[in-house]
Order: sequence, then C-alpha cells, then structure tokens
Amino acid sequence: MSQPEFNFADALREVAQARNINELQLIEAFEQSLAQAYTRNVEPDKRIEVHLDPQSGELEVLIVREVVEKVEDENLQISLADALELDPGVEVGMEMEFPVDREKFSRIALQAAKQTLTQKMRETERNVVFNEYKDREGQVLTAQVVRSDNKGNWFVELGAGEAILPPREQIPGEKLTPGNRVKIYLKEVRKTPKGPTILASRADERLLDYLLRQEIPEVANGIVEVKAIAREAGQRSKVAVFSHNSNVDPIGACIGHRGNRIQAVTGELGRERVDVILWDANTRDFIRNALSPAKVGLIEAQPERREATVTVTPDQLSLAIGKGGQNVRLAAKLTGFKIDLRETAAISDLDAAMQQAMQDEQGAQGNAAAQSAFDALFKDSKSVATASPDDVE
Repeated sequence: MSQPEFNFADALREVAQARNINELQLIEAFEQSLAQAYTRNVEPDKRIEVHLDPQSGELEVLIVREVVEKVEDENLQISLADALELDPGVEVGMEMEFPVDREKFSRIALQAAKQTLTQKMRETERNVVFNEYKDREGQVLTAQVVRSDNKGNWFVELGAGEAILPPREQIPGEKLTPGNRVKIYLKEVRKTPKGPTILASRADERLLDYLLRQEIPEVANGIVEVKAIAREAGQRSKVAVFSHNSNVDPIGACIGHRGNRIQAVTGELGRERVDVILWDANTRDFIRNALSPAKVGLIEAQPERREATVTVTPDQLSLAIGKGGQNVRLAAKLTGFKIDLRETAAISDLDAAMQQAMQDEQGAQGNAAAQSAFDALFKDSKSVATASPDDVE
C-alpha cells in the first residue's frame, strides 16, 4: 500500500497562519526555492519552473524549452519539427513545458528546497515586521522586556517584532526585569542584511513629551503648550510651558493637585526629577526662568550669537550651576543659549539696583534736611552760648 501524497499547500498554509505570513507569498517562495534546488542538484543546465496549486495541492515541476528553427542548446530549446510532433499548434518563439517525473525529485533536491524555503520564510517574516513598524517611527508603544545580552543591550517584545534598547537609550540606573511592561519611544526602523532593526529609547525627550500629553489634559488639548524640553534621563529634566488661556496657570496645570500629575510622569521614568518652568518670549526672562531655582542678576544676551552672560551673587552661584553643572547645562539646552555665569558680590539685578539707588538718594536728602534744621537753630557761636531750653523749643 503506497503512502498518501504529501500536500505541500496544506503544510504551507499552516506555516503561514502560525507565523503571520501571507499564504500566497509563501507559496511563491516555495516554488522559487524548489526550482532553484532542482536546477542546482538535478538538471543544472535546464530551465525549471515549479507550480503549486493552492487549492488542490498539486505540485508540478516543469522543464521549459523554447521552440526554434535550429537548435543551438538542447537543454533550453526544441526544434520546430520535434515540437510539431508533440503539438501541431506550436509556432517558433513559443515555449513548451515538459513535466518531470516525481521520482526525480531527489532527496537532495527536496532538502535544498527546504533550506531555501526556510531562508525565504525568514525574509518574509522580516518584511512583515519592517512593513508593520516602518510607519510607526516617532510613536510611543508599550513593550514587554524580554532579555539582555553581554553588551548591556535590552530587548523588548513589541508584538510582531523585537526592538533593541542599547545602553545609550536606557535610563541610567533603571533596573529592567524580563516580563515587565514599559513604555518605549520608537526611534528608528531600518533594514539590514540580517533583517529589520528596531531602535527603541527610554532616554529620548519625546518620551517625556508623550507622558506629559497623557497625564495632563491641558497639554493634550493644546491649552498648555510644551515649548521645549531638556532632559538628562534618570536624573533631571526641565520643561518649558506656556498657556494660551490667561485663566490657566501652565505650571500649576502640569504639577497638579499635590503634585499628582507630575508624579505620574516621573513614576514612569524611574522617579526622574522634572522641573516645570514658564516659557517667555523675552529671551532674558526665559533664561532667568530656566536657571531656577537659582535667583540670578543682570542678564546680557546676544541672540545673534546665541550666547548670554548671567551675573550671580556668591550665595546663588552653586545653585545656578547645579550638581556637576547640571542646572546650567539643562538651562542652556532648554533655551538654546550658551550661558556664561559670572560671579559678583555687588547687586546685579537691575531692578534691585535702581531700588537701592532711590533709597540711598532719599536717605541723603533726609540727612541734608536734618542738618539744615540743626544749623538754623545755632546761627553763630554767641547764640549757642546764650541759648536756653525755651530757645531750642
């Protein structure tokens, strides 16, 4: 009793469904792989075509020859005279197909076809992954942490594909655990010889921007606008905001009642500190706000050179600089200005200086009036000598 014929169509259909691959594309890849294997291992000099019926599962391997007047290559051509004996309707230039006996599908040919098919299947899967995520660059997705390697890279599962989180895109100090779900920013999707590479990030400023829109309704609906973000992932960020509604406090809206909104944002970022500051169209005021919580003095800005010199009193200098220069570094990145801090012991704030000058002037005027009044009492030394208490009154 002979063994039932293997149905390639059914087998490929199951593989296509299991691996989320287009069935017709997989059948076409199988036909090409079997044709290449048969040509290479059985009929190396002939033109081979393979056809698999997706419905019936019938498989045909055909040798194709062109009808010519005079044969120059017997492997690829057949004379018109010989062709007419097989089919009276043929003409020069037509092609004839000659089925191959199934027994000639040698084991080595089928094995080679299997190997080629595996490669084609991988390529098809890679194309599926690339096509699914190529248009999703710039989006924030929720992914599951899968594994890490000895280079410090973490890999996260997106669904159809896997993304890589290299060390530079990770939040420093954050402990990732396989099975955990995290939000990632899809930074880049590109094709490589080994398949698509999906680059994910948790350190990008745009992840923070997304979280602000998610947690703060006023940002999501455009009432409060995030003008700029400067971030040092895992440590500290500065966010410049502006309100398009005079009745809405942009900083208060972002922080929320008892800080609940900003805490929801920082909780997703490993408790990274997020400073919310007021954006201002005036460059000096914007720089002043960006350097908070330090209180700075006179600011001399050169917009054309994107540079600013800021005077700071000694008691505010370390606060303006920040730990390891972080505060001034983030302020520079937020404003787009190179900031040079200059220490001064004098009052450097213009408003404060003017106020002090007025106080000094008023004090001088008061002293002069008192001196005049005193001098009027004692016009000469004689009046001083004869003066009595009643005279003074």
